[in-house]
Amino acid sequence: MKLYLIIIFSLALTLVSAQVQEKIFWQEDGLSWNDFKSAPNQSSSFHANTSAGISYSWGIKNSNGIIELNYEVLSFFNPENSWVKPGSDNKYLLQHEQLHFDITELHARKLRKKLSEIKVNQLGKDPKTVLNNLYQAIERERALMQQKYDRETKHSLNKEAEAKWQEFVKRELKKFEVMNS
Repeated sequence: MKLYLIIIFSLALTLVSAQVQEKIFWQEDGLSWNDFKSAPNQSSSFHANTSAGISYSWGIKNSNGIIELNYEVLSFFNPENSWVKPGSDNKYLLQHEQLHFDITELHARKLRKKLSEIKVNQLGKDPKTVLNNLYQAIERERALMQQKYDRETKHSLNKEAEAKWQEFVKRELKKFEVMNS
């Protein structure tokens, strides 16, 4: 009986750990092509794909009668869903893919700023809904910016537009840097 329980526990642990995907959290020094671990989608007209997102968690704590909102917001890159086609792994394309990740970090910073401005009494009786709505709004804004970036740069083919986006995102990250230190 003990062996049977150990096998079930071991199998359950293996299944849970298999479902946890590797994440690379945003850093200023950026990505390398070694981070793109998925097999390329050969039917795609694109040369690379970046999978990135924002995760957040929150809690409300009462410390000596002072009620505070605690939160953590992280932008992450998912290597298991990111790919590059062989022969396309050049520095210029990596900068384009990095900017997708930078746009995700920009929106993580925007979410941190919004959360820092919330007073707990503004959350009402359903803080989960209020905070999830805020997250969803930032997520929609992020998705629209990602689409606009690809549209305006023609997925990196328009080098002039690419340079403008690089400068724009750099300035925006700097603007939100102070409030995220």
